[in-house]
Amino acid sequence: MGHVRKLANGRYEARYRGVDRRERSQRFGTKRDAVRFLERVGADQQRGDWCDPAGGRILLTDWLDAWWGTTVNLRATSRARDESYIRTHVLPAFGPVPIGRITHLDVRTWVAELTARGLAPATVQKAYQTLSKVLRAAVDANLISHSPCRNIPLPRVERQEMRFLTPPEVAALSGAINPRYRALVLFDAYCGLRLGELAGLRRGRLDLLRSQVRVAEIAVEVRGQLTLGVPKTKAGQRTVPIPRFVAEELTAHLTEFADAAPEALVFPGADGGALRSNAWRARHWRPAVRAAGLEPLRPHDLRHTAVSLWIAAGASPKQIATWAGHTSVSVVLDRYGHLFPGHEEAVLARLEDLGSCPPVSDADVLALPGSSNL
Repeated sequence: MGHVRKLANGRYEARYRGVDRRERSQRFGTKRDAVRFLERVGADQQRGDWCDPAGGRILLTDWLDAWWGTTVNLRATSRARDESYIRTHVLPAFGPVPIGRITHLDVRTWVAELTARGLAPATVQKAYQTLSKVLRAAVDANLISHSPCRNIPLPRVERQEMRFLTPPEVAALSGAINPRYRALVLFDAYCGLRLGELAGLRRGRLDLLRSQVRVAEIAVEVRGQLTLGVPKTKAGQRTVPIPRFVAEELTAHLTEFADAAPEALVFPGADGGALRSNAWRARHWRPAVRAAGLEPLRPHDLRHTAVSLWIAAGASPKQIATWAGHTSVSVVLDRYGHLFPGHEEAVLARLEDLGSCPPVSDADVLALPGSSNL
């Protein structure tokens, strides 16, 4: 697939054609090294692993310029997040480095340095995932044969402890917040929507006669710009039951604070537009949490509260997964399994009952429905 020739200066030149049929060459100090190089090139081409050596000489910053503009499968929030990690963490470390020269050790060292600087484990993981995505794309483009982002030890992200409010605490919080948002607190604590889903909820999605809500839109804020879109996953589009007393609060809320049109927002901001989460937290949520004596408390804890109340009311894991918009029951059991009351005791009691049953005779077996006398 190639040949080796000796140059006038005593070195050896290995020449070969790439899969694109263009001829390339590389020089070595010995003929043995040149032959071995051609053997490796041939093996890589047969496996489909060969990459143009020129591709690995592209600087990471140049590759990002070329690749990022063609990335069209990201939501606005995900795109803004990745851009932030690229600008803040990836480019300062690897921007001027050829992508083919970024080694496994380089990436390990970078992760260790980010951790040593005191960055949160979740931030380090996201920064690493972003770099990995960039270099995997370079592999897909046949610029490099493999990504160095493999088997990198990452700091462990400890799951943040969930907070669950009791019904009296929910009532206290709803009474402490601006009356415009009283129904929002009650609705979220018993229906478990995400904040973006609350901000994007339209009046036409409420069916108060049947006591249910259809979640089909979310509102997200990216660099000060609000956009409305569909939930991130198919499971996010769901129907959630509304307790009757919450439906009554919503009826009063709609009369006083929302427009009558079906497309009108259920929980608009004070200016009539979509709720801006950061401003709402600062102006209304935190003062109310403080006044109710519930610090620290996040808006997302109302969603956890709803799940805990569903469990207390006897909902099954399957129902909870559907109402919460989780992709599987396993997510519910992993996060909230400890809240299911008496589950282990009930299983053990049933096993005890089975173990204490009298032995079954052959006659009983033959008498069982569907049994055969063969």
